[in-house]
Amino acid sequence: MLEFDQIRQPIEALAPEIEKLRLALKIDQLSDEAAELEARAQEPDFWEDVNRAQEIQTKMRHLQIKIEQYNKLVQDYEDLKVLCELGNEAEAYDILDEVKEGWQTLQAEFEALRLETLFTGEYDSHNAILALHAGAGGTEAQDWAEMLFRMYTRWAEDHAFTIKILDILDGDEAGLKSASFMVSGLNAYGYLKAEMGVHRLVRISPFDSSGRRHTSFASLEVMPELDDSIEIDIKPDDLRVDTYRASGAGGQHVNKTDSAIRLTHLPTGVVVSCQSERSQVQNRETAMGMLRSKLFALARAAQMDKIEDLKGHQLDIAWGSQIRSYVFCPYTMVKDHRTGYEESDVSAVMDGHLDGFINAYLSGDKIEK
Repeated sequence: MLEFDQIRQPIEALAPEIEKLRLALKIDQLSDEAAELEARAQEPDFWEDVNRAQEIQTKMRHLQIKIEQYNKLVQDYEDLKVLCELGNEAEAYDILDEVKEGWQTLQAEFEALRLETLFTGEYDSHNAILALHAGAGGTEAQDWAEMLFRMYTRWAEDHAFTIKILDILDGDEAGLKSASFMVSGLNAYGYLKAEMGVHRLVRISPFDSSGRRHTSFASLEVMPELDDSIEIDIKPDDLRVDTYRASGAGGQHVNKTDSAIRLTHLPTGVVVSCQSERSQVQNRETAMGMLRSKLFALARAAQMDKIEDLKGHQLDIAWGSQIRSYVFCPYTMVKDHRTGYEESDVSAVMDGHLDGFINAYLSGDKIEK
C-alpha cells in the first residue's frame, strides 16, 4: 500500500542515524563502565565510605538509565518496522494509524537521546547548584518562587536526579524569598544551564481580594558543582562569616543551635548560605563549595582570570530581562523568549514538563532579537 510505503521510507532511513547515535553516546564504553561500577558495588568494603558508595551508585544508575534508553530506542525501532511490514501485507488501515503514532513517539525518543550528544561543555556532566530568588512584589513574587521550586523539583524527580536543599528562606506570609538546592546526576548542569535567567508570571493573584491580574518575577541562577581539581583562590580576609539559627526542615535540632552559615565574599558582594547539614562545620564546607561555584561562574561569564577583578553584576529581576513568560490569564501559555518555543498546557509545565524548552535551547534554536 502506498500509505505504508510513504511512512516505511523515513523509518528505514533512521537506522543509520541510530547507529551513529550509538557511537556518539559511546554505549559500548558506558556498558563497560557500568559493569565495572557494579562489580565495585559488590566488594565487601564498598559501604565503608558511605558518601563515596552513594556517588558510585548514583553514577551507576544514570549510566544504566542511558543504556536502557538507547536499548529501548533500538527495540521500539525494530517493533515499529515489523508492525509497518505486517500492516502493509494485511492492508490494514487501523494498523496504519498505530504506525503513524509510533513513528512520532520514536522520533521524540531519538531526539531526546540525540541531545545527550550535545553535552560537550567542560562542566555539562557535573551536578548543578540552583539558586532561586523572588523579585519585587512581596507575597505574590515569593509564591511564584515557590512554584518554580516545585517545578524544578518535579522535573528532577522525573529524570531520576536527586535533590538536596542547601538553604531556604521562607516568605513573609507564603512562598519563598530564596532557595538554594543541588540537583545531582549525570549531565544535570548540561540540562539545567538552559534555565538560568528571569522567569515571569502573569495570573489572577490568589492574594488579591479584588481579583486583579498581577505580574511577578523570580530569577534562577545555575552553576556547576566544582570538583577538587578546579582551584578557586578565596582569601580568608575576603570572607565575612555569619552564623544563624536554621529555619528549615530538620526537627528540633535546627531550632536549638546556630548551625547555619552565611558567607559573604567582600570583594564581589556574593553571598551564599547553607543550613542543610546538622553541624556548623559541614554547613561551612558546603557553603564554601557553593561560593567557589558561584565565583567561578561569574569569572567565566566576565572572562576574567582573577577573582579579585570581579565586580558583582546581575540582571534586574524585573520586566524586560525575562527569558520565559508563564501566562495563566487571560489565556494560558508558556513561552521562551530566546527560542520562541511555547506550550499551552501551563499545568503540565508547572508539573515539571520542561523538556521541550530545554531541548529547544540546547539544540541552538535561538531567535533573532
